[in-house]
Amino acid sequence: MEMRRLGRTGRDVGVVGLGAWQLGGDWGSVDESDALAVLHAAIDGGVTFIDTADVYGDGRSERLVGQVLKAADGLTVATKMGRRVEQVPENYTLQNFRAWNDRSRQNLGVDTIDLVQLHCPPTPVYSDDEVFDALDTLVDEGRIASYGVSVETCAEALTAIARPNVASVQIILNALRLKPLDEVLPAARAAGVGIIARVPLASGLLSGKYDEHTTFGDDDHRTYNRHGEAFDVGETFSGVDFSTGLEAVRRLMPWLPAGAAMAQFALRWIIDQPGVSVVIPGARNPEQVAGNISAATLTPLTPDQLTAVQQTYDDLIRPQIHDRW
Repeated sequence: MEMRRLGRTGRDVGVVGLGAWQLGGDWGSVDESDALAVLHAAIDGGVTFIDTADVYGDGRSERLVGQVLKAADGLTVATKMGRRVEQVPENYTLQNFRAWNDRSRQNLGVDTIDLVQLHCPPTPVYSDDEVFDALDTLVDEGRIASYGVSVETCAEALTAIARPNVASVQIILNALRLKPLDEVLPAARAAGVGIIARVPLASGLLSGKYDEHTTFGDDDHRTYNRHGEAFDVGETFSGVDFSTGLEAVRRLMPWLPAGAAMAQFALRWIIDQPGVSVVIPGARNPEQVAGNISAATLTPLTPDQLTAVQQTYDDLIRPQIHDRW
């Protein structure tokens, strides 16, 4: 797999990683054996970057990743912190960071975590010098090797990129969310900050497997957060109206490379964007892992294919969401 530098971490990672949200919860139940099968399939397939968070299954995802981390060489693990408490800036303190970090290190079974990211904190946090001084302290104490941020908006990303020790920015980037291409990716490239592309398949919309009759379980955020009832609606289907997303996918289907699935096309589009360090699709079984990894072997998309994505976005998606995030 192609390796890319993950910003200021100084680490090289495979361009297709694994997002582990679904192994903790919020996507329907995944039993432990299936979750471990996904993790082993990813590592065996050449994945070298896994992204999790302390809030995914209230630590379950971290603990599952910790089980495979013991026997894996060359694996970079990133986690996130901050979403297990009330979302007010006052909770983003060094004391809390140490407590949250202690729990994550225990869950992962490590002394030092490769990368810790603030997990979409309140916007004022990005402008608080004391927050970033506290993160520097965690590095100085050997608790973490590097830190980054996971953001909801492009404005938050740009504020974070200006921080001298932010190693990476995790942001929603996919064929239905093009706004980061305008300023965020160029700014990250100029600053040497890594870009971790999350929600790459728009919560499955870009898998090409859904239609108007598709339903999701009551414990799946694609049911209970479709209108932002539980957290930012941008995390569910990238904030795109479900029916609009289906129409966008239908427009893109004729542009798929021969033999490629829609998901592979969508992941390849992200890989082709200058400045992307790693894309982190989730997976519920080893077959999905293999499909995701295979996107890295596709030939880069043609100018006509890239134009088709842009035109579909401009026609259907831009009027709906471009100014929101």
